Amino acid sequence: MPYKVILTDLDETLFTPDKKITPYTKDILKECQKQGILVGFATSRGINDIQGAVREIKPDVVISSGGAYVECCGKVIYESGFRAEEIRNMIAKARALCGEEIEITVDTRHTLYWNSKESIRKFYNGSGSATYTDYADYDEKAFKISVMTYDEAIAKQIAECVEGCTTMKFSDIPWYTFSKSKAMKESGVEKLAEHLQIGYDEFIAFGDDYSDIGMLKICGTGVAMENAIAPAKEAADVVTLSNKEDGVAGYLKEHVLK
Repeated sequence: MPYKVILTDLDETLFTPDKKITPYTKDILKECQKQGILVGFATSRGINDIQGAVREIKPDVVISSGGAYVECCGKVIYESGFRAEEIRNMIAKARALCGEEIEITVDTRHTLYWNSKESIRKFYNGSGSATYTDYADYDEKAFKISVMTYDEAIAKQIAECVEGCTTMKFSDIPWYTFSKSKAMKESGVEKLAEHLQIGYDEFIAFGDDYSDIGMLKICGTGVAMENAIAPAKEAADVVTLSNKEDGVAGYLKEHVLK
């Protein structure tokens, strides 16, 4: 069955190691769109954090904040997140367990909040922005929250202080992210399938990390990058070249563009 939707993670998948999208990859994605296939991002980054990539590719579909926000053809079809009180509870729990200076980010509809000015400068380096806050008077809804810790036990305790919260670690940085249990990338696929009235077998997805595993499993074809973690490769149907070698574009040219 021909694919109707292409979903790709960004970091360590579509992006090169220096966070770029190569001209070759852009051309392949554009050709897929010309053939009537919807091209989409499925990323843990917030919607505001990917606007550069959105301008470059003009995706038809966006799953952002790890699945808490889903947009299709310019229309928001799903949002899930935490109340301000729940965010304050998790921040308080994280600080009680890790100390007042623990780094925390909170992903909202209009910005990414971060309580470290130094980390904002290092992370974005002129390529984006975040809003500094000490969370003293935090009072907004949010899609997700992330805490800088290596400790799985601490992450579980933070998640347990809010009903319906799930947590997941990143493989390449010492952070855990927290979201509602129905705000995963695979949840985004479910919402898209329902909205577009198509089957999961008409999706092809690319990923590399823990947050991609559910999406790789649910889509008709799940493609892991050569640089992906072992669990992602095990969940996928096939492994393609690394993000250093235009693995997404190479696979699409060989197996999707006919």
